[in-house]
Amino acid sequence: MANTAAQPKRMIIEKLLRETEVKRIYALIRPKRGKNIQERIAEWKTVPLFEVLLKAKPDALDRVIGINGDCAEPDLGIRAVDRKLLLQQVELVVHSAATVSFVEPLHVALDINTRATRCMLQLAKQMPRLVAFVHISTAYSNCVIHHITDRFYPEHLSCNVSQVLQLRETLSTDLFDRMAPTLLDRFPNTYTYTKALAEQLIATEAGDLPVCVFRPAAIVASHKEPVTGWIDNLYGPIALLYGVAIGVLRVAPVNKQAPSNFVPVDGCSNLALAAAWKTAEDAEQRRKNSAVPATPTIYNYVPTGENSIRHEYFMRAAENERTDCLLPQCIWYPFLHTTKIVWLYKLATIFYHLIPGYLIDLALRVRGQKPRMIRIYDKIHKNIDVLQSFLLESWTFETPNVDRLWQCMSPVDQQLFDFNLNSLNWEKYLQQAFFGMCIYLSAVPITEKTLKRSLQKMKR
Repeated sequence: MANTAAQPKRMIIEKLLRETEVKRIYALIRPKRGKNIQERIAEWKTVPLFEVLLKAKPDALDRVIGINGDCAEPDLGIRAVDRKLLLQQVELVVHSAATVSFVEPLHVALDINTRATRCMLQLAKQMPRLVAFVHISTAYSNCVIHHITDRFYPEHLSCNVSQVLQLRETLSTDLFDRMAPTLLDRFPNTYTYTKALAEQLIATEAGDLPVCVFRPAAIVASHKEPVTGWIDNLYGPIALLYGVAIGVLRVAPVNKQAPSNFVPVDGCSNLALAAAWKTAEDAEQRRKNSAVPATPTIYNYVPTGENSIRHEYFMRAAENERTDCLLPQCIWYPFLHTTKIVWLYKLATIFYHLIPGYLIDLALRVRGQKPRMIRIYDKIHKNIDVLQSFLLESWTFETPNVDRLWQCMSPVDQQLFDFNLNSLNWEKYLQQAFFGMCIYLSAVPITEKTLKRSLQKMKR
């Protein structure tokens, strides 16, 4: 299990520990904020995600073995003794390593998102017990086109992945980063570009490995398990919603008619594990039949068809919940005006963001406090500029491999590893997601006292 944004990785680990008899999970983790890998894993005992698991299996986390490593390092930063252990023991690799920042310098994004994928493939090829390799990509890895099917798209890369990695090795960091506009071409940021390169690595260098590619849309709060509404980060639509909920974000460039392409994190973990099972089963069947290795199967995990929703529905659902999901640190009545016209959005920020921001900062200075609102708005506006194309543009997807995977699962497995978006009740799920945002992301604990104070503030 390679290191990644915490939410999907920990959800997969929790699911394996809770519902399977897995003997060991090796998690590639790096020391962070002065804490070693053992201390970081020990912290999971206090995370709400693991409460259900630890009540039923108090020693479950003893089966998680931390491997000191870093996907930004040339050889994953894994010690020789740990590498030997992995080669001897590992049967399933879930490679989810990524920096999800849209503004990461190209050399950093390439090292973590692309070069680390090559290192993981090379490592996996030496694992005699390997039955499946799941590469977690993103539904937006090919965002330069607006209708995406379950195939690879190498034709949209300005330079093939081997050449890009060779440039990274031979050029200075500064010179390589200056080549970013040329290399990215039509890709809007280094994240989507380097994830596209990683997919090309899977297509060209996986060889006879039993590998599949999982492309989830924006990952948000849990739907059903182990707890409803669990979330641990501010990415994608939840970041936008959080800004509105605390009364700071009041205007944004949004195309209300564009599809809301986001999925629950527990559905992602269930699909990743189901895809691993199917990949292992297909590989075993090919081995028995002495068949040639197949092209890696791609699983696009995105709401489609009649049960997909649009931004307009998402925003209306958020408005309906604003008096029930109150954040104690809210400074203004939550609302959001949207427009598809960029210049109009820029003009509106003057009246809805900057003027109130300067007035609040002035009041803070008079009270002898440090001004902060304009600094906050500067950060918000930069983030929106980065996200703008994803708020305004529209993508559609085809998901035949996900549909076939669901159909070939038994009723018992469908219940145990539920990832079916067609049966998702969006109204109920969004209520849970909004409530989870308030519970798990609020900087101030939610209590009866803070809720009463928030209601009084809302009325004012």
